[in-house]
Amino acid sequence: MEVTVKGIKTHYLEAGEGETVLLLHGWGASVNLYKSVLDVLEKGMHVIAPDMPGVGLTPDPECAWCVDDYLDFIIEFVRTLGIKRLSLIGHSFGGRVIIKMMSRKNLPFTVDKIVLMDSAGIRPHLSLKKRLKQRIYKISKWVLSIGIVKWFYPDALDNLRNRNGSADYNRATPVMRATLVRVVNEDLTHLLPNITRPTLLIWGTKDTATPFSDAEKMNKLIPDSGIVKLEGAGHFAFAEQPATVKCALCSFFEI
Repeated sequence: MEVTVKGIKTHYLEAGEGETVLLLHGWGASVNLYKSVLDVLEKGMHVIAPDMPGVGLTPDPECAWCVDDYLDFIIEFVRTLGIKRLSLIGHSFGGRVIIKMMSRKNLPFTVDKIVLMDSAGIRPHLSLKKRLKQRIYKISKWVLSIGIVKWFYPDALDNLRNRNGSADYNRATPVMRATLVRVVNEDLTHLLPNITRPTLLIWGTKDTATPFSDAEKMNKLIPDSGIVKLEGAGHFAFAEQPATVKCALCSFFEI
């Protein structure tokens, strides 16, 4: 299905009947990746899952966005569909948007329950070695962007990015690269106590993108929360252990 939100033709999936649940995907992962979760939810709920701008079948935003821009977009998406009450599920980046949402005042809808799956939002502590590497990269990037240097070494900047950038960064378009930099550098730890809805954390113990220690910290800071610990699973724990995730979701949403 498709709807225009803030001038962007937005692709989304919709299925099932009952109470509404909105699923927000992770960075670079379209809603199609979440079929195992959607199949569970649609048996007892009205599930909606949009491709956020820059992912799947929804085009890039015109300029680099921050988390608040995505939040504004999702709020307008929900408003456009006429939804007044819903629960939320967010994986990775989708969780980051939800964390920020729950600190936004005067939302035009009511949130009942929240599920955060291997959620982003806590900025990792960088070792001295990593901070130094990051500093060297920024200086090198600046030097290689100078006109005369770029003229003599036209491929050097791209080679530097390919060697140092993450897979998400390297395969992104220029506007989404700039967006990713803005998004990952924002720490939302201080907002976690503002989540006052019942919250389920579903997490893989072998997650290297958002480590299990993030889940433990969120569990301490979110007043009404609990963790489903998926032993041996990584960042896409919901896809690696779908049976356990199915049981957790069915129990939490009573479906």
